[in-house]
Amino acid sequence: MSNFLTFSCDLDNFIKDLKAQLTNNNEKIESLLHLKDKTYKNFLKPLQMMEEDLDHFFTPLSHLNSVNNSEKTQKVYTQALPIITEYSTKISQNIEIYKAYKEIATNENTQLNYEQKRVLELNIQHFELSGAHLDEKTKARLQEINIRKSELSNNFSQNVLDATNAYSYIIEDEADVDGLPASDKESAKFEEDGKTKYKFTLQMPSYIAYMTYGKNREIRQKLYEAYVSRAPQNAAIIDELLALRQEMSELLGFKNYAEYSLATKMAPSTDKVIEFLESLLDNSQHQAHEELKQLQKSAPHQLESFDTAYYSEILKKAQYEIDEEQYRPYFEQKSVVNGMMQFLQKLFSIKFVPHEEKLWHEKAYAYHIYENDKLKAKIYFDLEARDSKRGGAWMNNFGAHCQDENGEEHLASAFIVCNFPPSSDTNPSLLRHDDVVTLFHEMGHGIHHLLSNVNENEVSGVNGVEWDAVEFPSQFLENFAYEPHVLKMFAKHHETGEVLSDAMIDKLVRAKNFLSAIGMLRQLEFSLFDFELHTKLFQREEVQNLLDSIRKKTALIKAPTYNKFQNGFSHIFAGGYAAGYYSYKWAEVLSADAFYAVVDEGVFDSKTALKYRDIILHGGGAKSMQELFKELMGRDADTTQLLRLNGINV
Repeated sequence: MSNFLTFSCDLDNFIKDLKAQLTNNNEKIESLLHLKDKTYKNFLKPLQMMEEDLDHFFTPLSHLNSVNNSEKTQKVYTQALPIITEYSTKISQNIEIYKAYKEIATNENTQLNYEQKRVLELNIQHFELSGAHLDEKTKARLQEINIRKSELSNNFSQNVLDATNAYSYIIEDEADVDGLPASDKESAKFEEDGKTKYKFTLQMPSYIAYMTYGKNREIRQKLYEAYVSRAPQNAAIIDELLALRQEMSELLGFKNYAEYSLATKMAPSTDKVIEFLESLLDNSQHQAHEELKQLQKSAPHQLESFDTAYYSEILKKAQYEIDEEQYRPYFEQKSVVNGMMQFLQKLFSIKFVPHEEKLWHEKAYAYHIYENDKLKAKIYFDLEARDSKRGGAWMNNFGAHCQDENGEEHLASAFIVCNFPPSSDTNPSLLRHDDVVTLFHEMGHGIHHLLSNVNENEVSGVNGVEWDAVEFPSQFLENFAYEPHVLKMFAKHHETGEVLSDAMIDKLVRAKNFLSAIGMLRQLEFSLFDFELHTKLFQREEVQNLLDSIRKKTALIKAPTYNKFQNGFSHIFAGGYAAGYYSYKWAEVLSADAFYAVVDEGVFDSKTALKYRDIILHGGGAKSMQELFKELMGRDADTTQLLRLNGINV
């Protein structure tokens, strides 16, 4: 059996080594193309593993650039992007490889298993969506577009990170931090000129702390304005990206980028996506307006965007007698991680064993995962916020379960990255319950990738899963962060060991759908803006005008004119969610339906949970999620379960 990959990245020699590997790859491709009788085994499999090896080489650099960002990682990553993009584009447009795949699909149709057929199907589709069958002039232009798009996306992300790190607000008056949780005050506190001061930044733990608990409305407004007006230079990047996406889509025979995007997704048409989103909008509007009336009553003045988190916390305490800060001592980070692992062991019969190794940061660590006492995968955790790490939370795969051309098994690895409050020798990392939900969400992605039994790497784990289904396993798992039996496995006071009481758990569960309809409208705003933005070419003020028109239906409080949310919308301009942000809600239908099937069977005694492991987690992307879901549930998804999950009455 293969050993796991070793995490390493030689920044000094990366570009030289990358070029050497690509030269070797190109030579190997030429050699494979000269084979007279090409088969899946002698042609496609070696090609597939060659690309897997390239991913193994490149992933540590992209990972470091996200979690230990520095001038050096930025420089090397920026140099590497056009090189790898040019190579990938040439491969995806190579007509000879495309012809070979078509030939193998025809000649070996009856001999291949369903995993191999899926690989061929997705590759042929990928080639056609890359323009492999088009003329040389068009292919050259598509290559230029791909290189430029990757540069722009990287610049967008870097601009957001730089703007986030560049801003800080210093508070000198102790009264302005009155009411903030002790742990947040401690994190913000510093000494200067013999005086105690407090620094708040746009890093998520710091920003959320003041927006939620900070009494000084003027400071909240300043922080909010800084946050929603970050990276104004990204407006020009957005225009260029949108123009390139539209041009690329038309060259490939689509009316717009939304149509192009749906070619690889579960959703059948652009009309169906908009119909789906607007249906949720219609069903949520009335309850959202009622929620806003309740929220307004808790404020002595007309609510503005920078007030909502603060007065939501006040209303939440009043309605549910729930104080987030009272819960944080029960959600010490290490205890939560360990408890989550115990829960997964009980639900899916898997085991986590710590693995010692030197990693990219002292706060990062690794575990081996066993299933039925067999070593299955490795998972890395890097969970605390720092200046060198980009914001948000994500799972990134680092190798998929598969068999190589020699029949040797390769084991999967993945990173779980979050931005939780930093710990120190004197200050533990105490999480909000939202952080716990985030951890469960990313772990859902992680085990989806790591527990795969698929032997073809391109459809193993999260690989090959439709984009609007890939959030299904993450959302499915995050729902358990509210289950009382699960909470009691890790919600223990970090000083006394006392388990979170039934009364506090009951409050937390009842408060789960607090202002849920308002939250639904916010997500629908993002989804509709993203999708409609890609149905035709919008430029300059048209982008803002579109967002404003959508906000008339979704934003119950009018956003100030300085709110340029789109300039920080990394999901669609620096991530993979362009014309796909709706996927969160699309997948949530699947996750809510499967979740309630497990809960209604008693969670730990659930046969559906084990079926979920054996069908969804083991199945990876080797079949369409539509097919896997029907195999799991015996029917199509029930959309009403999504409204039930969100406590929205229709």
